Amino acid sequence: MPLPSKDEIRHEEFDDIYAATDLAAPLPKYKFPQHERAATHAYAVVHDELMLDGNSRLNLATFCQTWTEPEVRQLLDECLDKNMIDKDEYPQAAEIEKRCVHMLADLWNSPHSAGTIGCSTAGSSEAAMLGGLALKWKWRERRQKEGKPTDRPNMICGPVQVCWHKFARYFDVELREIPMEEGRFLMTPEEVLTRCDENTIAVVPTLGVTFNLQYEPVEAVAKALDEFEKETGFDIPIHVDGASGAFLAPFIHPDVIWDFRLPRVKSINASGHKFGLTPLGCGWVIWREKTDLPDDLIFDVNYLGGNMPTFALNFSRPGGQVICQYYNFIRLGKDGYQKIQQSCAATGQFIAEQINKMGPFEVVYDGKGGIPGACWIMKKGLNPGFTLFDLADRLRVRGWQLPAYSLPAHCGQIVIQRCLVRHGVSRDIAKLLVADIKAAVKHLETHRVSQSLTEQEAGGHHH
Repeated sequence: MPLPSKDEIRHEEFDDIYAATDLAAPLPKYKFPQHERAATHAYAVVHDELMLDGNSRLNLATFCQTWTEPEVRQLLDECLDKNMIDKDEYPQAAEIEKRCVHMLADLWNSPHSAGTIGCSTAGSSEAAMLGGLALKWKWRERRQKEGKPTDRPNMICGPVQVCWHKFARYFDVELREIPMEEGRFLMTPEEVLTRCDENTIAVVPTLGVTFNLQYEPVEAVAKALDEFEKETGFDIPIHVDGASGAFLAPFIHPDVIWDFRLPRVKSINASGHKFGLTPLGCGWVIWREKTDLPDDLIFDVNYLGGNMPTFALNFSRPGGQVICQYYNFIRLGKDGYQKIQQSCAATGQFIAEQINKMGPFEVVYDGKGGIPGACWIMKKGLNPGFTLFDLADRLRVRGWQLPAYSLPAHCGQIVIQRCLVRHGVSRDIAKLLVADIKAAVKHLETHRVSQSLTEQEAGGHHH
């Protein structure tokens, strides 16, 4: 292969990026490129495309953390090449993961926090599926010992995030989802018991429902299942989906009993990358005791340099997020997490108060007792000339991502708007948001975008 000419080298070193000949034509998007190009050119093109993404800090739709300390970014960079699954090659990263498991077991009041079992995952969805699989296997073991069929397992939940629908479909479990209804947006003990039978592998309350940010009543459900067991003999365990709430309740809602203090709670999943404050790509599942995770779900592998157990769905996975989780634990402690989460909760309540003062809206979640944030609907019977979808669209002009969405059909076709408050959403940012909502409402009232509104679109009842 001939060496490059001086002209070619000079071209690559000194030409302006945007005047470079290799960027003079559109880059390939559907066919693999034939030739290489300078790193600075490739970076510039990709970097520029990403400018079209929304500003993650103004994305008040996401539960995921979008702000981190510089030290977290530094640790993440230093761990870019660490494979979390390769515990033989990266034993200290494995040790740090273990520490996090025991710390979380302690935070969630496991009776044996130093001896329980758990693991990190790519996110809370994977953690939820591992918890569900353990419950299915334990139920199947019991049924087989009793000589009973194992072909019709079911699971009971309230209005859940899509990961549980995936679990049910992927692993052949009937999902008995308690539908939301107008006036009842959460699971109740009464609704749970009407769906329980000998094939129920678990009840899954959510500590922070995606639709309205509120906690489902884990303690009340556990007590109802205690009574149900006395009457029927069916011992039905609980798995808590604590995707958001498991990193909130211990710090700002200590009086809420939802965790391993309830003997019926066998496992908990959570997102480290939500209110656990780590960068994206970190989830956790913790079992109450080692015996709650069936041995059949643990695989031993020896092709990474040593014999090691693994029980995650993912195999190769970056280790940096786990390292950052440990950093947050030792950096913040309970006091630091409490301070941050209380600040978020107060800001959510401030937004709810301001929304409540605006004419067209009715607040349905005021930021108290659940996930930091606020939810509102249009006042019933009101036709202001725009919908919450229009408002969400108008707010994007200023960069805000504030979702509006229809609740399930049982709720009378109610449209709701939700605002999440995470670490990094300051009171000043919240005040700017409120001012922009007021300005958007004023604009929409004077420039009507929806010429014919049904009551359903206005947030009322659909007749």
